[in-house]
Amino acid sequence: MTQCNNVTEFVLLGLTQDPDGQKALFILFLLSYMMTIVGNLAILVTVTANPSLVSPMYFFLAYLSLIDTAYSTTISPKMIIDLLHEKKTIYFPECMSQLFVAHFFGGAEVFLLVAMAYDRYVAICKPLHYSTIMNRRVCILLLLVPWAGGFAHSFVQIVFAYSLPYCGPNIIDHFVCDIYPLLELACTETYFIGLIVVANGGAICMVAFIFLLISYGIILNSIKTHSQEGRCKALSTCSAHITIVVLFFVPCIFMYVRPVSNFPIDKFVTVFYTVVKAPMLNP
Repeated sequence: MTQCNNVTEFVLLGLTQDPDGQKALFILFLLSYMMTIVGNLAILVTVTANPSLVSPMYFFLAYLSLIDTAYSTTISPKMIIDLLHEKKTIYFPECMSQLFVAHFFGGAEVFLLVAMAYDRYVAICKPLHYSTIMNRRVCILLLLVPWAGGFAHSFVQIVFAYSLPYCGPNIIDHFVCDIYPLLELACTETYFIGLIVVANGGAICMVAFIFLLISYGIILNSIKTHSQEGRCKALSTCSAHITIVVLFFVPCIFMYVRPVSNFPIDKFVTVFYTVVKAPMLNP
């Protein structure tokens, strides 16, 4: 497909057109972003500076905080600044960059949560072999897989988004550049591309979510034979993980496991899992 040169920038409608509402959201999201940065950096500093926190669980937790910090920074600053402007524009290269980086870190977090679930499975179900199975080499491999998976997922998104012809209009009813709003602006048939996008993003979310539910089901079933203290420790760890998994994957599945279309609630769901849940509540 040959890309049209008619569109050099996109106009973002944002979350609301009400000036008072934008001011309130500016304060809310600015505080949320500051809490995100402070909370995740505190985890990074604590884990790296404390020699006693050398177990794989803290190793993965530190990288989860790193991904959340980068993920939030990809979206939040632009959204916060736009709330101060009546016209919210984003140049075409900037839009493509935001799409690629956001899906890169979002995809990496999906695979990292799977790696963290595997770490909890080994720690709880095979405690005597934990140090042998989760050695440094395995931890590094489990860390490389999320980066590779995130890149592969994001690469597919950007290839299709960049190659589409955009002849106008250039108004995106959203606060961020994402694949579904861009598909609706393309002046060509996007049905089959939409199916590939759903198979790429939606399938990853769905398969990972089902795998995580099964793995935590096995973990919870196995702790029935543990002591009371062991069950409490396992439940305290797994409950936090399960909460994060549900709050992250349910909105993700709602957004990407469906035909290409936009709904008014999409923007608020996107705010939840890109600004509030993943970056701010994880710490």
